[in-house]
Amino acid sequence: MANTRFTYKTMGTCSQWIEVEIDDDDIVRDVAFVGGCNGNLQGITSLVRGMSVDQVLSRLDGIRCGLKSTSCPDQLCRALEEARRAR
Repeated sequence: MANTRFTYKTMGTCSQWIEVEIDDDDIVRDVAFVGGCNGNLQGITSLVRGMSVDQVLSRLDGIRCGLKSTSCPDQLCRALEEARRAR
């Protein structure tokens, strides 16, 4: 089983990059945020590890941060969608 590792440049958030790793069964194996609120992002990473990409998308897609039109969880969804397409 091969894993796909993908780096995504975030837009509109405090974090600058997200590195995601998903396996051939569409399971999130690892997530690493660069920048942003360290404690919150460690929590998100811990919670989504082992979930399917579809589960993450259904729970986190569209979450906003304050008045921003996006958030780190929402940007994680964008990263997972792009990683899925890149395979």
